[in-house]
Amino acid sequence: MNRLDAIAYRLARATARRRGSRPALHPRGVVLTGRLTVPGPPPPWGVPWLDRPGSYRVTARWSRAAGLPYPLPDGLGLALRVEDAEGPGRPLELLLTTCGRSRPARHVPVLRLSATAGPYSTLLGYAVGDRHGVVAAFPVPGTPGVPAHPGAVAAAVAVRPLRFVLGFAADRRWEPMARLTLLGEEQAVAGEAFDPYRTPLTAFRPSGRLRGLRVAAYAGSREGRAGRRPRPIGTRDRAPDRDAGGEPGAG
Repeated sequence: MNRLDAIAYRLARATARRRGSRPALHPRGVVLTGRLTVPGPPPPWGVPWLDRPGSYRVTARWSRAAGLPYPLPDGLGLALRVEDAEGPGRPLELLLTTCGRSRPARHVPVLRLSATAGPYSTLLGYAVGDRHGVVAAFPVPGTPGVPAHPGAVAAAVAVRPLRFVLGFAADRRWEPMARLTLLGEEQAVAGEAFDPYRTPLTAFRPSGRLRGLRVAAYAGSREGRAGRRPRPIGTRDRAPDRDAGGEPGAG
């Protein structure tokens, strides 16, 4: 672990300890269930599960990245676990963050007031088959605005599914890979974490750039959370109260 990695590890550990069972980043969120539907080629991706039609169960977690008080804008996260993508016990895990639409902006986190106002990307590069680029989830056209709050997202999917197109771009052009449908809220599991470096798939994996930094931050966050007494499961924040002018339970 180099000096920069060590700093990321200690900072994430200290922040997670202060927040108890919540992670250093993305502390406020809601767990959702969903499906990822793969239509199959074209184009061939060189990834077996993307090159044939299929449907996979998804566990997702939508969250506010920095945990800033609602209704302030925040970077928003969408973590995905696509069960058995590469076979039994071989899930795909993705961490996506709100970003811009242009080629440079797809690598830059963007603060948002709405959970459905724009794309979520991996920010850093991914190797998909023999291509290198960025993976992103785009809300389908016509998706209504949803306030950037866990309770509001849970309430929205209880009324109707939220739909996204999962795409990949190696240059200026986005190519659709699959359709993501978020169906409803799911009970959180104590200690559950999403980590794309824990079980990278053979032909769909994060690139090596800044890998050590992110691995160190995840490890520090896990250790910090383990060192504190966890919050009761299922104590998700309530939906925002329009009359309160702030985030329920804050302060």
